[in-house]
Amino acid sequence: MKNENQPKPLTFLILMLLFTTNSTGTFAQQKSRIITDKDGNKYRTVVIDDQEWMAENLRTTRLNDGTPIVNETDMTKWVQITTPAYAWCNNDIGKKDPYGALYNWYAVNTGKLCPTGWHVPSDEDWTKLTDFLGGLVIAGGKLKESGTAHWNAPNSGATNESGFSAVPAGYRYGYFWGQGTFNEIGINGYYFTSTDCTNTHIWTRTMNSGNTKVYRSIFVKNNGFSVRCIKGL
Repeated sequence: MKNENQPKPLTFLILMLLFTTNSTGTFAQQKSRIITDKDGNKYRTVVIDDQEWMAENLRTTRLNDGTPIVNETDMTKWVQITTPAYAWCNNDIGKKDPYGALYNWYAVNTGKLCPTGWHVPSDEDWTKLTDFLGGLVIAGGKLKESGTAHWNAPNSGATNESGFSAVPAGYRYGYFWGQGTFNEIGINGYYFTSTDCTNTHIWTRTMNSGNTKVYRSIFVKNNGFSVRCIKGL
């Protein structure tokens, strides 16, 4: 007896193609290339949905117009400075790779921190990324570098299936009543957005070694955080 509910050959083929596309289509379309900053540092990139991101933390010491950024090593001066500044994690240039530099907001706010044709992502850019990866609760696992070469154990849920390769550079303390100490390397990766929350605070994103979340938070502008650049003006 003929089964009227049995898919016709063409319908079956279409269904199979749709299933294959949905099950194997990765979050990151691996169209990576190499871009270069003003210092000559080279960065891999990755395309996620219709956004192209750096797949490494920024480590330039100059703006894209050639202006040097102050490498502020002094603990007290770091929390007081109101001009563009950066630091290497623990003031150790040996940590330039893979953690990149920690920048203050004043460097971000120049609009010239990223290579020409790229910019520090806005709060909206980050939201679009995490929405595409399934939302704030699970996106961190898809963004974090897998394993424990840089992340502290257990680095929960880290698959890096996006190709973003987030690493935990921690942060440099920037509150005016404190000191410019370095904290949480291996535990958290803090990333600036370019979006103000108030005159003194900025929207950020954070990923943690203990879960798959991406935290959307606000912090004072003198904190030192990592930067990822996104293509576009």
